[in-house]
Amino acid sequence: MNVLSVCAQIFVTVTILIVWIWRFDNIVVEFKKYGIPDVLRNLVGATKIVLSTFLILGIWYPQFVAIPAILMGVLMIGAQYEHFKVKNPWKKHLPSFILLVLSVFMAVVNFKYISL
Repeated sequence: MNVLSVCAQIFVTVTILIVWIWRFDNIVVEFKKYGIPDVLRNLVGATKIVLSTFLILGIWYPQFVAIPAILMGVLMIGAQYEHFKVKNPWKKHLPSFILLVLSVFMAVVNFKYISL
């Protein structure tokens, strides 16, 4: 399962970096459509990039995966909410839904490394 988690960590990180760095112009348009201020958009983007950094760090240090995965999942739930709010077609929901599922998977697999 750890190999699948590492694959998920890489996939989520690469996806976040592509969307939030190379396709940022699309993000600007989408967030305007949702009525979300630029400051919040930038905060969400910075948060996703930081969380992605922890997911990659988690390849070598698994204790860094569960919390960022949970937080990424929360952000993806927010994305799903916004898609529903503006009544986007289902194909627009799919990317954030896939990242949500992968985030839950990573959190469950790596939760054992959290010392409570």
